[in-house]
Amino acid sequence: MDILQVAQNLIRFRTETGNNAEIKKCMQYIKSLFHQNNAKTDIFQKDNLAPVIFIRNSAEEEFDVLILGHIDVVPAPEEMFEPQLKDGKMFGRGTLDMKSFAAVALNSMEYVLDKKLPLKFGVILSSDEEKGSKGTEAFLAAHPHISAKIVLDNDVGGNILKIVSKCKNPVFVKIITSGEAVHGSTPWDGTDANERMLQTLAKIRTFYPYYSKDGNIPADKWVDTLHFAKICGGDVSNVISNYCETLCDFRLVETSSLEDLCANLDRCMGPGASYTVVSSSTPVVMDENNPYILDYKKFAEEILQKKIEFEHIGGATDSREFAVKGSTVIMHSGSGDGMHAPGEYVETESVKQIADIQIRFLEKLVVEKI
Repeated sequence: MDILQVAQNLIRFRTETGNNAEIKKCMQYIKSLFHQNNAKTDIFQKDNLAPVIFIRNSAEEEFDVLILGHIDVVPAPEEMFEPQLKDGKMFGRGTLDMKSFAAVALNSMEYVLDKKLPLKFGVILSSDEEKGSKGTEAFLAAHPHISAKIVLDNDVGGNILKIVSKCKNPVFVKIITSGEAVHGSTPWDGTDANERMLQTLAKIRTFYPYYSKDGNIPADKWVDTLHFAKICGGDVSNVISNYCETLCDFRLVETSSLEDLCANLDRCMGPGASYTVVSSSTPVVMDENNPYILDYKKFAEEILQKKIEFEHIGGATDSREFAVKGSTVIMHSGSGDGMHAPGEYVETESVKQIADIQIRFLEKLVVEKI
């Protein structure tokens, strides 16, 4: 498979999360790549949720290896959906996050099929990872017994010399404050919901400090973080607001629980203030001495001729659903920059290298009879 060509073809589909017409076209293209193989390929969709494409060589639900990823991307101008190759880089929306590495997964699938490797192997690509992975949740609910000894997760792009061993738990919380609307010239006749929100958020900051590149930077970055993703309150300038809401994005390390977070929030809720946990997950924490991870790391270092280190990241990953089932999750991707930004790019050589590392690792698993 020409990985870079397949990556470019994927990028040309405008698969912004929620653009289901384009997402379905993209999935049909992926399905067409395997029409001459003996792959089992299904496009799963429940109700109006985002579809998931599932490609595998086994009808069983207990896999040796699965690769997880997604084909949806964040919004971008039209020109970013025409990939550009320049100076060893591929520019465009989804080059780094993560269509190049979806192409890598498809290449590994083709290799397993063509070589008839005796591995129960599959690829799962979702299409709403950028907005909560509800489609993936529905897919997993429909396949309650699906499992994998090893999960390869390429959705941690940025630096091929880093293998991720820890991801935080993302928790999204909505805070609501209520008040009493009156004319803006007589605030003493009402209660300002916006003011109540400001006071509430200030209390929350006593538990979860504000960090920024030009302000407070923690010495140890493996800490709980919070940013106020969206604050909305009031309709017009001359009326005291009677309603305000804030969407909070908490990222918790593995030693912090949802119960701890709720206990802190309870302490911050004053009159007219309440909160709802919109969604929560679980952190992914891998033992850096896991033999499968060490084997993978060894192959990667041999191919790259460079030392690879472990790192921790604040982002979430869909592989958490398998980590809680006991899978060994290997989180490794290629190099690039500008994820979600106008200048997004991937280093094309790193895409080829990730593909080589995966294939050598799969061949080793066959020898070891995983």
